[in-house]
Amino acid sequence: MSLGKQFGIVALILLMVGGGSHLLWNQTGGDDAGAAPGQKRRPVLVETATVQRMVLARKVEAVGTTRARQSIDIRSAESGRVVDLLFSPGTVVGEGETLARLDSAREVADVAEARAERREAELALERARALAERNNIAKATVDQLEAAYDATDARLRRVEKSLADRTVRAPFSGKVGLKQVDVGARVDEDTVITTLDDLTEIEIDFKIPEVYFGAVALGQMIEATSAAFENRRFSGEITTIDSRIDPVSRAFKVRAKIPNADLTLPAGMFMLVDLTLAEREALTVPEDAVVLTERQASVFVIENDKATLRIIELGQRDIGRVEVKSGLKEGEQIAVTGLQRLRAGSAVRSIEPETPLSPDPPTNESTEAGSA
Repeated sequence: MSLGKQFGIVALILLMVGGGSHLLWNQTGGDDAGAAPGQKRRPVLVETATVQRMVLARKVEAVGTTRARQSIDIRSAESGRVVDLLFSPGTVVGEGETLARLDSAREVADVAEARAERREAELALERARALAERNNIAKATVDQLEAAYDATDARLRRVEKSLADRTVRAPFSGKVGLKQVDVGARVDEDTVITTLDDLTEIEIDFKIPEVYFGAVALGQMIEATSAAFENRRFSGEITTIDSRIDPVSRAFKVRAKIPNADLTLPAGMFMLVDLTLAEREALTVPEDAVVLTERQASVFVIENDKATLRIIELGQRDIGRVEVKSGLKEGEQIAVTGLQRLRAGSAVRSIEPETPLSPDPPTNESTEAGSA
């Protein structure tokens, strides 16, 4: 093959490669796409956002369990047969309100007998004291009668206390639980009649890793959520910090209180806790605006309808946004979309963010499937 033919074949190959590259650049939406020679490049359409200063919170998440402010099992101090239950499960009772009564016929008789004995001892003592004033009785006899009176008085107080204990009362205001016994049942000091919880304030106990020990303080605010109450957050504050760290879990216990005036939260409920350790102001940008490589992070700053690549230093991340420690100023405009087509110096045109399409109404097929 002659040298001229060889040069012709090489020129043809170069022409084909150049044409293919030009076609590929146009199909991928390059800055020169659709532009005739001598014309300006078509601007890249981008959505923009403003570099904003906002409050960032340093938070830690934990799981906890609720506790009543006060919680006890209601038992009788005396043994006997239940003759009356005067509460309804789940209702609120006041301090001192009667919850149950035991059969007390024997105790009533004992009180009457003790009162009669004390009255008899009292009269004997009064006669002896009158005789002692005229020296008609020995002082030792008066002392014996005084001791006898004191003994009968003590016995009366004892049987009166036994009678009072056969009426079971609420020691504090709270919500009563289920009935654990029925009328006619025999109970003793170990028998649980019901439960009583003071739920006007709920305490929640949770554990936090030891690395946060120095950052947790009394009075810090918490927010708690539960699967039982969707879209509702309960606010409270830390009241107690344990003085020990568990050597196995390397965590320490924290207790917070949550107001519960409507008695919504019960004791023993599992809850997720968000604890805010600190808050500060910082410059932030949307996460979608950041271009990440192995070595650095950068954004495209939009000035005078042109894109400028700016290297930035990232900090704390929040939901949908990220802190910028350096490289940007408050109020600057940055590109959020179209980043794949942007280059340093590219001409841009800002557009409004797209409005999400409303979902189509469910078809009969999808409705039936959902109700199956």
